[in-house]
Amino acid sequence: MMIPSIKNFDTKGKRIILRVDFNVLSSEGKLEDARRINKAIPTIEYLHKKGAKVILISHLSAGKNGSLSSVADYLNSKASFQVKFIKEKNIDNIKKEIVGLEDGEVVLLENIRMHKGEEENNPDFAKSLAELGDVYVNEAFSASHRNHASVVGLPKLLPSFVGFVFEEEIRGLQSVFSPEHPFLFIIGGIKIETKLGVLDKFLNIADKIFIGGALANGFLKARGFDVENSVAYEKISVEKYLNNQKIIFPEDVRKKDGKNYDIGEKTIIKLLPLIQSAKFILWNGPMGNIEEDDFDKGTKIIAEAIANSNAKTIIGGGDTVAVIDDMGILDKFSFVSTAGGAMLEFLANGTLPGIEAIIKSKI
Repeated sequence: MMIPSIKNFDTKGKRIILRVDFNVLSSEGKLEDARRINKAIPTIEYLHKKGAKVILISHLSAGKNGSLSSVADYLNSKASFQVKFIKEKNIDNIKKEIVGLEDGEVVLLENIRMHKGEEENNPDFAKSLAELGDVYVNEAFSASHRNHASVVGLPKLLPSFVGFVFEEEIRGLQSVFSPEHPFLFIIGGIKIETKLGVLDKFLNIADKIFIGGALANGFLKARGFDVENSVAYEKISVEKYLNNQKIIFPEDVRKKDGKNYDIGEKTIIKLLPLIQSAKFILWNGPMGNIEEDDFDKGTKIIAEAIANSNAKTIIGGGDTVAVIDDMGILDKFSFVSTAGGAMLEFLANGTLPGIEAIIKSKI
């Protein structure tokens, strides 16, 4: 996939609108996970040292309180550059604040979703954003499955490129389309409706697919197990998957208050030899309710087994990566994606709205 890279463009003196994904605050507004910020720092430093005027744009999800000001504080404590936080929300006033930016300066705007036109991908709002800069760079792979103004609207209006992390994501995930065999795909977590597309895709590529976590509940229900009170049981038809010889379902589960909370010992014992014999492993989504005490056991055992395997290993999904990071074994995996939903959509379709927007932009 040929996609324009910022490393091939002279950015000195240019106002660069850099779309990042710093949606890493808790519902109370506290910095929860710095991995995405840390991954983006080299791109920002590169533009800073090249003399660009960097305008960082990010979002916070609905229901998350607080301000991106804490992200600016974090950057100022970790990076070689200094970030000015612009709390102004009116675009016209923001224009006045950035008009005097010096080469190498970096500013961070407040949560872009405070503007109604962002999620609506309003053309007028996109035009107002475009007037802030000369060039657009997408470094938010994890948000690039969204048809939002700062993802797909801006590339229609400005010369557009991708950043270093974005390129790394594409390279890492594209390797899944031509894996070594045996290829084991492990998928868990919740939101079955977002995962059937990637499940269908890899039925034609993987040798074995294990379905765990709350995701498995719908399948277990269809196979006659009592899961009606289980976490995230969703009534979506799964009958066509039940007799597929490639798919492996949990044989037993660990329960709490009558609900399925983790995969059981028999299931782990069955899964471990498949991990040991695989040459390529793709994993997205935890095996249990990892937020509950003692129900992260299945996820941790599987993580340790994958980390110690001889396979090429690709993992993604915020909850999955958080567990592995806490275990201190993140560096034992071949590639760790910063994305969750965007990773799944890319794997299902081979592209994302944000990628298509960049490809079609006028350089």
